[in-house]
Amino acid sequence: MPKTKKAKQDKDRPKKPAAGSHHPPHAEADEKGLDFPRAWVEFPDPADGEQVFRCDLTWLTSRWSCIFGSGCQGIQPGRAADGCCTLGAHFSDEDDEQRVADHVARLTPEVWEFHDVGRASGWAEVNEDGDRQTRRWKGSCIFQNRPGFAGGVGCSLHILALKEGREPLETKPDVCWQLPIRRTYEWIDRPDDTRVLQVSIGEYDRRGWGPGGHDLHWWCTSATSAHGAGDPVYVTYRPELTELMGKAAYDVLLELCEARLASQLPLVAAHPADPAPRDPASRSRGESAPSSGAR
Repeated sequence: MPKTKKAKQDKDRPKKPAAGSHHPPHAEADEKGLDFPRAWVEFPDPADGEQVFRCDLTWLTSRWSCIFGSGCQGIQPGRAADGCCTLGAHFSDEDDEQRVADHVARLTPEVWEFHDVGRASGWAEVNEDGDRQTRRWKGSCIFQNRPGFAGGVGCSLHILALKEGREPLETKPDVCWQLPIRRTYEWIDRPDDTRVLQVSIGEYDRRGWGPGGHDLHWWCTSATSAHGAGDPVYVTYRPELTELMGKAAYDVLLELCEARLASQLPLVAAHPADPAPRDPASRSRGESAPSSGAR
């Protein structure tokens, strides 16, 4: 179920000062940077009168797609095959770890390359900050099958989900299935002395990783190589967005995204990593436009 309720325990916590912003010191050539115009939309949560959603339409209507194994440069130099799995996955809480454990129990040596190691000496660990995460093995997450493994390259938990006809969000740690969507919370004080929980849904860019995000070798969300002509993010990430927002709120978002893409005018604040927009006049000549609806 969506976890938006959990943040309400922070309603009375003091606000933290905003972190400073700066550009990535050595972003790869196809990255467009962090600071560019964005189009945001805000709407009340149909299922909860105490919260509102604030959604980044620039990101959600962009043509980003995961290019793991097909051009992904990886977050660490020399380890492109790791993708974003090099550091392992931090568990969001005990429930997240237990949920993953229930699925790990069904992994077999045919699906998980490091099955024997994980079973014998564990697949979770405590990192240097005292947080629990998936164990790193031979330079990357222990659940990542390496190139050449007969059972398939990539996350063994993801492979398990597909084999069982599940959505990968059911089997993978929260942080893994949510990327590259970022959900954040902020209590907003209104002029009439009421408070509302603002739930922001946007791009998990380098800043989402914290200060260390600026040191990543490469990051895909603003990379032109990861933005093609496929369906937009709000379509391809429908299951994840529904889980993060709830179905009623996702349905509102769907309508807003489709209305944005249905406009005959050039998009305002389009994602800079997307392919160059087509001539709007081409639509009036009967040429097809990119798909804007769910299939």
